[in-house]
Amino acid sequence: MANIITISRIFLAFIAMGLLFFNGENAVISLVLTIFVMWFDGLDGFIARKFNESSKFGAVLDIMGDRIVENLYWVSFCALGWISPIVPIIVLTRGIVTDSLRSLALAQGFTAFGEKTMMQGRVAKFIVASNFSRFTYAVCKALAFLLLIAGHLKFNTDHTLYIAGIVCTWISVIFCVLRGLPVVFESKRFFEEKN
Repeated sequence: MANIITISRIFLAFIAMGLLFFNGENAVISLVLTIFVMWFDGLDGFIARKFNESSKFGAVLDIMGDRIVENLYWVSFCALGWISPIVPIIVLTRGIVTDSLRSLALAQGFTAFGEKTMMQGRVAKFIVASNFSRFTYAVCKALAFLLLIAGHLKFNTDHTLYIAGIVCTWISVIFCVLRGLPVVFESKRFFEEKN
């Protein structure tokens, strides 16, 4: 069930972003779909834990879903001219680096989060794998996505929502980089030769 929710979230995100390219009047529908996309992000993990459906496959699918949705929104907003190209460049680069390192860790039996997390240090675990950090980052991204879309609705004539969306965007980018650094630093042990 959790994996179905994750996959559904990806499809909803494509529809939400696609609507913005076809007609500006679709921004309201895109906003509503984006609310569901963000809600499903937490729901899939909750369902996996509640019904004991946690698995390596589910963890990988969840991260993959997060990356697809996140990159889809940032690239779409950039293509629409709503944000600077540097945002998707930073986010895509960080995602490629961390996911490559996480795949190396996964091959050695470690996951990005949970009981078998690849993070060893207390600070690294807090920054990358703690519920607080993951939740805060998710909320920052969700607010950025929602405010950027809402900022382009007809009623937002003074652009305050759009400006708030830009602020949340840059907070998300900073958070994204900060959460990626421990993955880079702690992954060096996976490259060491075993005798």
